Amino acid sequence: MEGGGSGDEESIRLVRSESRWVDGSEVDSESPPWSVVDGEDYQGRHGSSSSLRRRLVKKPKRVDSFDVEAMENYNAHHHSKDVSIWSTLSMAFQTLGVVYGDLGTSPLYVFTDVFSKVPIRSEVDVLGALSLVMYTIALIPFAKYVFIVLKANDNGEGGTFALYSLICRYAKVNLLPNRQQADEYISSFKLKLPTPELERALSIKETLERKSSLKTLLLLLVLMGTSMIIGDGILTPAMSVMSAVSGLQGQIPGFDTDAVVIVSIVILIALFSIQRFGTSKVGLSFAPALALWFFCLGSIGIYNIIKHDITVLRAFNPAYIYFFFKRNTAKAWSALGGCVLCITGAEAMFADLGHFSVLSIQVAFTCVVFPCLLLGYMGQAAYLMKHPSSAERIFYDSVPNGLFWPVFVIATLAAMIASQAMISATFSCIKQSMALGCFPRLKVIHTSRKLMGQIYIPVINWFLMIMCIVVVASFRSTTDIANAYGIAEVGVMIVSTTLVTLVMLLIWQTNLFVALGFLLVFGTVELIYLSAVLSKILEGGWLPLAFASCFLCVMYTWNYGSVLKYQSEVREKISMDFMLDLGSTLGTVRTPGIGLLYNELVQGVPSIFGRFLFSLPAIHSTIVFVCIKYVPVPVVPQEERFLFRRVCPQDYHMFRCIARYGYKDVRKEDHRAFEQLLVESLEKFLRREAQDLALENSIADAELDDSASMSSREDDSTVSGVGDLRIPLMHGQRMGKGGPSASSEGVSLLPSSVMSSDEDPSLEYELSAIREAMESGFTYLLAHGDVRARKESWFLKKLVINYFYAFLRRNCRGGAANMKVPHMNIMQVGMTYMV
Repeated sequence: MEGGGSGDEESIRLVRSESRWVDGSEVDSESPPWSVVDGEDYQGRHGSSSSLRRRLVKKPKRVDSFDVEAMENYNAHHHSKDVSIWSTLSMAFQTLGVVYGDLGTSPLYVFTDVFSKVPIRSEVDVLGALSLVMYTIALIPFAKYVFIVLKANDNGEGGTFALYSLICRYAKVNLLPNRQQADEYISSFKLKLPTPELERALSIKETLERKSSLKTLLLLLVLMGTSMIIGDGILTPAMSVMSAVSGLQGQIPGFDTDAVVIVSIVILIALFSIQRFGTSKVGLSFAPALALWFFCLGSIGIYNIIKHDITVLRAFNPAYIYFFFKRNTAKAWSALGGCVLCITGAEAMFADLGHFSVLSIQVAFTCVVFPCLLLGYMGQAAYLMKHPSSAERIFYDSVPNGLFWPVFVIATLAAMIASQAMISATFSCIKQSMALGCFPRLKVIHTSRKLMGQIYIPVINWFLMIMCIVVVASFRSTTDIANAYGIAEVGVMIVSTTLVTLVMLLIWQTNLFVALGFLLVFGTVELIYLSAVLSKILEGGWLPLAFASCFLCVMYTWNYGSVLKYQSEVREKISMDFMLDLGSTLGTVRTPGIGLLYNELVQGVPSIFGRFLFSLPAIHSTIVFVCIKYVPVPVVPQEERFLFRRVCPQDYHMFRCIARYGYKDVRKEDHRAFEQLLVESLEKFLRREAQDLALENSIADAELDDSASMSSREDDSTVSGVGDLRIPLMHGQRMGKGGPSASSEGVSLLPSSVMSSDEDPSLEYELSAIREAMESGFTYLLAHGDVRARKESWFLKKLVINYFYAFLRRNCRGGAANMKVPHMNIMQVGMTYMV
């Protein structure tokens, strides 16, 4: 059987084929085709009035919770409550410890790196570098992120994958073809589709959906940005911790570079060792510590400005940037690689948006972070005006003598917090990519019962720790690490600029000149910085490119193999004709129990089910095809989690269940809770199905009776047609109240099963059969699949699928481990997918 369309067309155009369904829009069971034929004949016999009847009483869709549950929740949008001023200020204070750690610790190393490229020969060098830093902070974090990018959130979630998820909802660009119409009725979708008047947005949408090359390019762009963020997770702890520890070199005699490296490695090992306890355990100290750090920055800055040189305020004149480049030319260009370090961590404002609100992040940056950073940099510049030889350790030299040790402790703590935030962001990015099918399945531990974003991934944690130790031990200098650090940060910013521009054109439907202006202004600035940091490839810049390339290969290979595997399953689905020929016994013995067959298909009967039928001497009395599906939304409400549909006729006792999750959802339920919830949802679906089928049959019978009575009254066909159309609809409501006047006007439309489902014997029989099967227990039917490239495939495809993708599948977390199912309840059969 082959479906000719989707939506309404799916329910009325059913075409038989010899073997299998060939597209993704098919249905799972047959529906009686009486509506279309009868409706057309009826229209021919009774004129225009019947066309109105046919539009309203045409054959309804097959009853299933794909439509019923989704339509019930169509308007169930979650309205955010008004947040008080004090709540906003409280969240703004908390952002200091989570969002701004990396950005706040940049004064430890920015001027040190800048003036390692440009020696200080006059005040123009200092004022030019200061002006460059000030306007870089004002342009990128302040103008771009705080006031523009933060608004491009996905229901309050930020980050590269959140932007990709947002775009996937408005255009079918996801390479995995498992999208369904019912997904758009999830309350968190909140679609605002392009209007026909805005042809530009519709044209962009159609172009993205039509060209597979653009879909692949968009995915590669997102994966590249995510890979850069993971690279940040390696470089941020190494850079921050080593910069803080290096302050001891001039304070303790004999504390040389080897000592800095050893102490930094010890701190890094301690930092990664406490990750398993979760950031919530130490989170209470984050915000106060960073608040104290920003207070120190601002206070020391004011002290240095007043004591050494208040004329550094001249740096507000951007002309000094021109003088800086005119005087130093190529060296000034090289110094841009150090200047870009002042905005490292700006992406965290967007990536960590899910824990806070846009307003709280804006308030914290505008009122605390921005002014304190400017004061800190101006204070260091004022000190350099009097002591140009202190550029190598400018931060600690500018600290008043009596405050060195308190400031050192606070700086070290701030560096650890900055590292902690970036490590957590790396965990979140990898979890999102796993949910969207772009990263191998790994063990994810949720460390907080209250905060959904507090997660810990052991494999990634220890990998980051080893890489950080290697970086510190190999580079042994913050200057060399800084050369690598800038490439990763600027790469993420360019990806964000591109995706936000696409959001402006496709979703916001912004004026074309405004969107292009955003791309040209910020894209040009970031490309200039990128060209500067790329010039340092041989001096350490190759490191983030190597990390990003490795992770990009892993992520794209996993997505590529997963898409091919899904397409193979779609091609090899068991045809409905074959299932109907087997009969309700499925060609074997049906024994009590519920079999949960896990697969990835959202339509059709998976081929692995045939393997179970051929391999087992008996099959369970109730079969449920379970599909765990991730939808491109942050969170799917629990009441909208499950969708059910009947597969084959009623006596087969086969159903499809799709469990939908968002990329931020936490799957904490154990298998017993999942089983209980699944059976409750299944019983609810069966009751709805019985009611709606009874209503459909009643409307069909009423239409036949009405057509017979109307044949004797053709003179009043128009008036009586409309009257008879309204009578059944109102008649059902009156019958529900038991009104005697209703029964005298026509036949009863709603049988007892509609008024009381308990009186429907077929429903009660099926419910009792399911309860009996539940008492007999659940069995998880899983496929141990092997994916191989076809013999006629290209050599590169064989290499990727047969070796790289196979290696990732063998070493990733299996389905049974993810579901936490007892091994005694699992049955597996092997299967090879040729892609």
